[in-house]
Amino acid sequence: MALNGKSSLARSGGVFAGVAAIWLVIDQLTKAYFEGAYALGQASEATYGLFRFRLVHNTGMAWGMFGDSTFALGVMSLVVCAGIVAAFVFYRRLTGHAATMLETCALSLVFAGGLGNAIDRFAQAYVVDFIDLTFIDFPVFNIADIGVTCGFVLLVAGYLLATRSGGEMRGDEAEGRDAAV
Repeated sequence: MALNGKSSLARSGGVFAGVAAIWLVIDQLTKAYFEGAYALGQASEATYGLFRFRLVHNTGMAWGMFGDSTFALGVMSLVVCAGIVAAFVFYRRLTGHAATMLETCALSLVFAGGLGNAIDRFAQAYVVDFIDLTFIDFPVFNIADIGVTCGFVLLVAGYLLATRSGGEMRGDEAEGRDAAV
């Protein structure tokens, strides 16, 4: 049974807000924990040779790109977050179909991750990073970064699945459930 546009948008808006709020709270709580429990640069022992916790204050982006550009990166994060909200609200008009639950959750993860790092940039002039992969040379990252990355991967996967099926099947719609938006 299809919902009318306003009911569907309200329901999917609740999903978007709920996922984003939960991810943002987890991000901010973990950052606060590591700021309080670790000294800057302090690292734990590696877990199964895969990762360790190490507190880093990042004023740039991954691999030191745009170092000391915290304010500009914070502004850019907020602009992207505003764009995500606008895209979510106007999704049906932009694409001609309702967003699936996968697309809704993916957008909310990218939004929450961007907002979480923007909060750090404006409140502290750096982003708190603490997850350090030990099996490869990779930048230290945080929960917000995981949200951005996983959300983007989910968006791409959803797009590829939809185009692979020739547009005949769209996530929740293909399973007979209402779409999110």
